[in-house]
Amino acid sequence: MAVEHWWRGAVIYQIYPRSYMDTDGDGVGDLPGIVARLGHVASLGVDAIWISPFFKSPMADFGYDIADYRAVDPLFGTLDDFDRLLEKAHALGIRVMIDQVLSHTSSEHDWFRESRQSRDNPKADWYVWADPKDDGTPPNNWMSLFGGVAWRWEPRREQYYLHNFLSSQPDLNFHNPAVQQATLDNVRFWLARGVDGLRLDAINFCFHDARLRDNPPKPKDQRVGRGFSPDNPYAYQYHWHNNTQPENLPFLESLRALLDRYPGATTLGEISSEDSLATTAEYVNGQRLHMGYSFELLTDDFSADYIRGTVERLEAAMTEGWPCWAISNHDVQRAVTRWGGANPPPQLAPMLVALVCSLRGSVCLYQGEELGLPEAEVPFEALQDPYGIAFWPNFKGRDGCRTPMPWTGRSDDFSTGRPWLPIPEAHATLNVAAQEADPRSTLNATRRFLRWRRTQPALVHGAIRFIDTPEPVLAFVREHEGQRMLVAFNLSAAPVAIELPGIDARRIDDHGLSSGELAAQRLHLPAYGVLFGELARSATSAPSMPELCAPHS
Repeated sequence: MAVEHWWRGAVIYQIYPRSYMDTDGDGVGDLPGIVARLGHVASLGVDAIWISPFFKSPMADFGYDIADYRAVDPLFGTLDDFDRLLEKAHALGIRVMIDQVLSHTSSEHDWFRESRQSRDNPKADWYVWADPKDDGTPPNNWMSLFGGVAWRWEPRREQYYLHNFLSSQPDLNFHNPAVQQATLDNVRFWLARGVDGLRLDAINFCFHDARLRDNPPKPKDQRVGRGFSPDNPYAYQYHWHNNTQPENLPFLESLRALLDRYPGATTLGEISSEDSLATTAEYVNGQRLHMGYSFELLTDDFSADYIRGTVERLEAAMTEGWPCWAISNHDVQRAVTRWGGANPPPQLAPMLVALVCSLRGSVCLYQGEELGLPEAEVPFEALQDPYGIAFWPNFKGRDGCRTPMPWTGRSDDFSTGRPWLPIPEAHATLNVAAQEADPRSTLNATRRFLRWRRTQPALVHGAIRFIDTPEPVLAFVREHEGQRMLVAFNLSAAPVAIELPGIDARRIDDHGLSSGELAAQRLHLPAYGVLFGELARSATSAPSMPELCAPHS
């Protein structure tokens, strides 16, 4: 694979810096902490890290409200610390991707401080401003994802400004070419510094409907979203006009043209729209984003039918480009709890890592997945997430997946100070040091699987086709340059046996996971078990195996 295409099939390890490692005793993780733990990252066998925001910020949304795109917030360290991180990661063979939050800034950004002063200053049109209706109410019915109306009154201008998220996160006006250019200049700053890629937060939110048309109401039985709960008024609308506008496509092409000047640099877009799979396909088709991912596998549905249907829908729509899959991140309940319940069995976690890493595409693994960390129970009085505080107790927010990494099981292994979120007892027992000493641990299973995966071209680069199987079995074939692999997963806590007529495969055991067997065209899988098998050539004639979904350029 050419250097410029390193990201195809890559495993990208997401680091949430607040919770990775604290070196100065303030209870919050920092960039030197990441540097100190890069050996752990390298031991996993991943290709890259994605670092959540570490830029100057008032931290209303913990860094996703940026006050200066080119400065490191003192909470996390300095620009020199970032340079050292970049140097050490590259020395270890790890590429570095950083978060870029382009659609909005903090209300403390200099651009917004100037823009809010009057209607005729040089930055007056850099944000989305609108006059009130005659009765003083907001200009339309748009809602904020974090609850309530998406408009905040500014008395100095006698206008409202748009905020799709917190009121302290005003939306930039991308209809203004100067905003687009300033955004690209900020991106160029980090590319010139040597970063290998950008994870683009909420990238479909850059443009709004210039006519400010109302969003239509959504029927009650359809108020199910990706990343928000049905009791959130945001779920009451079809979000046709406050995001995912056609004008975003030319901007993405301009962004791609900038990236193309830095060989090997890549983009990964986070996409949440009314049809996120269709938008993902549109955003990676042509000379736009390199990769895209959505919230489709960050949901409660853990059925083989749902996972297969999600992947097949994206494959059908994605005529070009490259998918990326994630089952956990800093915004959703951890996968082993979401899909395994309050007491997930130990074999579930490594199986989930293998599952997401066996789909066609690249993969994002969230810190702690390699340990099988469950969702933490954070009491209300310890909550930090404004989203969770606003919607408690129906929705407990995002703090449960953001608690600090347990390194040794000691109370001071993350920080010598008081951690910004409590470390639950259930996590302390799953600490890195203890799992390193246990050859049967989730950590060692993850390391072994990821290193084995690197040696399997079909899993990294290959096409995919699904096999018709009953629940709870998910089965498919991966194929690349002559290597043909049968892959099967049991998504339940009970052993299963099913018929696979016309399919013959030699079992592969080097991956180290709990493995089933295929004998006389009958597949046996233990609880949360897997099967990787080298397919016999005659399997191509099996009537239950459709045409391959081939890799796209």
